[in-house]
Amino acid sequence: MIRKGIYCVLALLALCSFKGMAQAVKTNIVPEGYQKAQLYEGDTMAVVNLREVFIYPQVKFKNKREQAKYNKLVRDVKRTLPYAKMVYDTLIETYEYMETLPNDKARQAHLKRMEKELFAQYKPELKKLSFSQGKLLIKLIDRECNQSSYNLLKAYLGSFRAGFWNFFAGMFGASLKSEYDPKGKDAMTERVVVLVENGLI
Repeated sequence: MIRKGIYCVLALLALCSFKGMAQAVKTNIVPEGYQKAQLYEGDTMAVVNLREVFIYPQVKFKNKREQAKYNKLVRDVKRTLPYAKMVYDTLIETYEYMETLPNDKARQAHLKRMEKELFAQYKPELKKLSFSQGKLLIKLIDRECNQSSYNLLKAYLGSFRAGFWNFFAGMFGASLKSEYDPKGKDAMTERVVVLVENGLI
């Protein structure tokens, strides 16, 4: 929702910037089933919206162990990415709903109720995640929400409870403060995520 709002603002700015060009370009509105077209300097051109295309070099494995590690990463991303996206959607939904509540007491009551419902709904599924999948989920939540899991918990549940959950994760060698680094140590994960999102693997 926030991203859509940003895209709308950017689109309006772009339209204002190219006001002069807009006079030369006229878009035809056509019935469903027809091809959209534009008239530009008396010439008709088809308008086609294309998806963004990602091209990566082929992965070269040194040995079977490396290939198995990559295959495991693909499997783990496919398993955990939907949960990370669900966290983002829930976060936006919760924020928008909490803005409509009259006071802090009502907001806290809503958060407690929601926390209870989410635990009841997702705990059985999340318990089935392996240790490495849990660590990956923490990073993918950071990727989707642009904030670490710790910061999200701190914002919604307070510093004490966020600290408790981070301590608990630390007992298993994980950290809720882990940040996603798509151009560094998480570059291969980013590649796999993009390919999974585009249905290419």
